[in-house]
Formats: sequence, C-alpha cells, structure tokens
Amino acid sequence: MAQKRLSDKGRQVLRKGEGQRSNGSYYYRWTDQAGERHTIYSKSLTVLREREKELDLDKADGIKYEAMYVTINDVYKLWKDLKRGLKNNTFENYKYMYETFVAPTFGKERVNRIKKSDVKRFYNNLADVRGLKASTIDSVHTVLHQVFEMAVEDSYIRVNPSNNALNELKRSHLYKTEKRRGLTVQEQELLLSFLKKAKYSHWYPVFAVLVGTGMRVGEATGLRWQDIDLENGIIDVNHTLVYYDHRTEGYKKGCYFNINSPKTEAGVRQIPMLEFVKEAFLMEKKYHQEAGLECHSVIDGYSDFIFLNRNGEVYGQASLNKAIKRIIRDCNDEQFLKSESPEVLLPNFSCHSLRHTFTTRLCEAGTNIKLMQDILGHQDISTTMNIYADVTKELREKELGNLEAYFAKQKG
Repeated sequence: MAQKRLSDKGRQVLRKGEGQRSNGSYYYRWTDQAGERHTIYSKSLTVLREREKELDLDKADGIKYEAMYVTINDVYKLWKDLKRGLKNNTFENYKYMYETFVAPTFGKERVNRIKKSDVKRFYNNLADVRGLKASTIDSVHTVLHQVFEMAVEDSYIRVNPSNNALNELKRSHLYKTEKRRGLTVQEQELLLSFLKKAKYSHWYPVFAVLVGTGMRVGEATGLRWQDIDLENGIIDVNHTLVYYDHRTEGYKKGCYFNINSPKTEAGVRQIPMLEFVKEAFLMEKKYHQEAGLECHSVIDGYSDFIFLNRNGEVYGQASLNKAIKRIIRDCNDEQFLKSESPEVLLPNFSCHSLRHTFTTRLCEAGTNIKLMQDILGHQDISTTMNIYADVTKELREKELGNLEAYFAKQKG
C-alpha cells in the first residue's frame, strides 16, 4: 500500500524532509554524508524550496553545508595559520592590510553570500569614501584574493568573487597614480649641496648613499661597517632592515626592527662605490668619531650599523621621510630668499624616489641594461627594462622639446 503523502494546512503536498511547524512556518531536514542532521526554516514554502535547490547544488558541487555559517574573517584566520613562503615583512604587511581595512566591516560577511558586485562595491568604498591610495587598495586586494582562493580550495565557495574585481576601478580616473620620477640632475645637485650645510650635514651621508647606489631604504639603513670595502670601493648587500607591527601576534608586542634577507635572490649583490659615496661613508665615520657616537642597536644578532641617529640607534624609513619633508621646506625657502623666481626647487619626493633617481642617472649615462639589473638587484630583467623604457621615453621627449625650442628661437 502506497505511503500517504504529507500536506500542509493549505493542502500543499510536502516533499521528503519537509514539514510544517505549529506556528505555520516550514522546515527541511536532511542528513549529510558524515551522518549529521541539519534543519533549515522559513516562513514561506517557496523560499524554503529555493534554499533546498541551493543545498542540492552545493551538495552536487561538494560545497560544505557549514559554509553558510563561515565568515570571511573565519577563512582569513585559516589562511593566516597556514600561509607559508612569504618574507616576514610582507606577511606582516598583508596582515595589517586585512585587519585594518577588511576585518572590521566586510570581513564579517558570510563568505558564501559574497558576489563579485559586493567585492567591487567594497573596493569602490575604499577609494571613494576612505580615500585610500591605489597602491593600498592593491595590497588589500592581494591578501583578500588569497583568502577567497582558500575558501574555494576548502569547498566553502565555488569561484573566487574577487577575480578581476579590481579591473574596472583601475581603469577609472580615481585609480590613476602619479608617475614616479627621479630627481633631475639640477634637483639632485641642489639637494646634495644643501645637505652639506651645517644644519643638515648629519643627513648628508645617508641620502648621498641612497642617491649614489640606488639601494632600497632597508638595504642602506641596514648596512654595517663590515659590509663596505672602502679600499676597493665595494658595497656588499646581503640583508635588509625592516620595521613592522607585531601587535597582531599574541607573544609579541609593539613595533620593532628585524633583519631579513633582501627582497629577492638578486638582491644579494655587490655595488660599485662611486667617489662621492665613498666620501659620504668617510664623513659618517668622522661624525661618529667626533661625536663619540656608538651603535646601541642589536637586531637579530646584527650590530655596528653605519647610519645612526643621535642616540646611536638605526633609522627607520619613516624617520628619513620626515627628514626629507623638512629638507624640502627649508631648502626651497632658502631658494626663494635668493630669488623671487628660483630656477630650481626641490619637488616632493620620498626615500624610494632616490632609488629612481639613481636609475635615471644610469639611463642617462647609457649603462648596459644587464649591468643595471645587477646593480639594482632586480630579480626579473623585465622590471629593469620597463623602468629603462619609461626613463628613456622621458629623455627623448625632453630632447625633442629642446629641439622644438631651438628651431622656434631660430625662426624668431
């Protein structure tokens, strides 16, 4: 005899696993492959059956039922525990980006409910409302994309909703960034000559070394006396000084320095020492002797650092960039005292701009690209070639502009 089919109070036939509660709402019960029983509820039978369809699709695609309870932050915690192969400073930067910009709001959303439009809306909010720079949003996207990728791998979602989510924003005018440029020869000369004056003379050595070597900031500030050979004019780059926030780790507190290997394998290199760079090192040595300055910084077993503040401690990049702002202000003020229309003024620039300045000088000197790659420590020669192409294009445009001006003058 056929089993009687259940129906609700409205005489609608209920399917296997479905039922109606005394308050008129509906439920659907099933047992998963692990033998665990689950129940979902809805006031509407139509809505309940839509959820049943979703569950059937999830089961067919191997999506875990518990995905409906898992937030993006939950997956991030898993990613953070399992992620390997990143340098400490890179990993700390990723954690900072996520925990600052994602975790407090977007990260609380359930991962299986996120669509590409949600990710786009989140990125637009970072740009339009919070006013984040393009590079910062890029960093947020890098870590968030990896978190969603782990959610795919662990069967919480089918596809990564952040795939290509940043493309549209990148094409918009809001995302365009200022093109990085180095100092011109005249600006470089103005900077170095100004730094030789008494008030800022203690800053001259470190900035002269950055201008004359193209070293990354952490590579320069991490230099020890044993890393330079003044007699043979060689700088041995074999580590970098990093400064990051450990407050996200329970057993570590605060921000402090660490020693890391260079950014890439190619970062381990020897740089030829230009004469003015050698003079800068000698000036720093003389300053230490006259001031009785000793290195008090011991970082991961490394000590005897070259560039020290007045307390005998190493410099952080933030300290150098703050100094640059004061130098730009005072130098330009002095230029305006000399003339109402100075021929040269210092533009706004940062420590990293000095690496680009050195690269520009190499291009202007017609340096072989392979040699440039070796000196700059680029892992991929395409990085060097892209910079070379940008700089040489600027040089061509400048020369053509000079030529136009010359012919215009002749015509006049």
